[in-house]
Amino acid sequence: MDPAQPTPPTTPVLTSQEKTNDQIRRLGEMVEKASVPPDLRSLLSDRVSRLALLRASAGFMSANYIIEYETTAAYIKWVVKLPWQTASQDLLDLVKAKEILDKNHYGLDAIKNRILEYLATIILNVQHGGKEYLAHAPILCLVGLAGTGKTTLARSIAEALGKKFERIPFGGMGDSRSLRGQSRAFADAEPGGIVKKLVHAETKNPVILLDELDRVTETARADIMGVLVELLDPEQNQAFTDHYVDYPFDLTDILFVATANNTTNISTAVLDRLEIIQMPSYTDAEKVVIAKQYLFTKIRAQTGLNDKQLMIDDTVWPGIIRPLGFDSGIRSLERTIEGICRKVARMIVEGKAQSVGVTLDNVKGFLPTY
Repeated sequence: MDPAQPTPPTTPVLTSQEKTNDQIRRLGEMVEKASVPPDLRSLLSDRVSRLALLRASAGFMSANYIIEYETTAAYIKWVVKLPWQTASQDLLDLVKAKEILDKNHYGLDAIKNRILEYLATIILNVQHGGKEYLAHAPILCLVGLAGTGKTTLARSIAEALGKKFERIPFGGMGDSRSLRGQSRAFADAEPGGIVKKLVHAETKNPVILLDELDRVTETARADIMGVLVELLDPEQNQAFTDHYVDYPFDLTDILFVATANNTTNISTAVLDRLEIIQMPSYTDAEKVVIAKQYLFTKIRAQTGLNDKQLMIDDTVWPGIIRPLGFDSGIRSLERTIEGICRKVARMIVEGKAQSVGVTLDNVKGFLPTY
């Protein structure tokens, strides 16, 4: 090396003890910078101090210190990421809300009107500072057969209000700890679904969808319904305590929406806190419009096709919407259109065609049965 050239700076190599000092210092800084309640910050600082004492007494290579550090670091990271003060700005525009509902869903006028009335009361109370009404507003529960658009309608409500959307699936849920979390006394402890969704949303006022409430397992139904009563009751959810976080969190800013295929397996106490909206089945005429105006354009684009590579004649749609008999929803219709698009995509990639028009003469080659 040329002696005239300056020696490049080298990164200092930290010893194991220096690394542990740095880790503990970062935890302390994380606690100090976090927007958490003052008494909770004091509790977190005590945990960091206790961790430093354990390192000093037991040694930074001891198993006790390593385990304690891992559990403390995981706990602090979950707690400081909770949106204690952060809230998103609500979209207070009923005209825009109606546009979003109409864009995402065809028909369902009676249900849309009911949702718009519900949103109007929320908008008025937000404008007038009436948080007390928001806390006591009924929770919408969309009840209908599979594929009738319950989940997408709930997502549209979040979009109409400009809120983050989170979904908690209840299908097959077999333990109330999935909602409330597990005590940190257990080695594999972690927060429940409510805390996880709040951390993911990064706001304290998202729309949280409680999806398929009637699909929880039989053995855990009583426990899960008990947690739901607390979640949906404004007198209790203002101080909801996750077993892992072990500190009350105010859930009154969350807009809960629920779905179910039927209400038979939902407890009376939970039903008492829900406003049931029945989702009707789609008629064949409605399915034709949904297929042509909503599904086909979207699925064709997702498959990589443009409007010149695949065209479907209007006379074919009655057969497409009912290839295998009656279906109350649109999922089988969506799968049928996906199948058509994939077959055409393969023909084009293999060089067998540059564009395809599906008509009554050739539709049998694209449908499962006709």
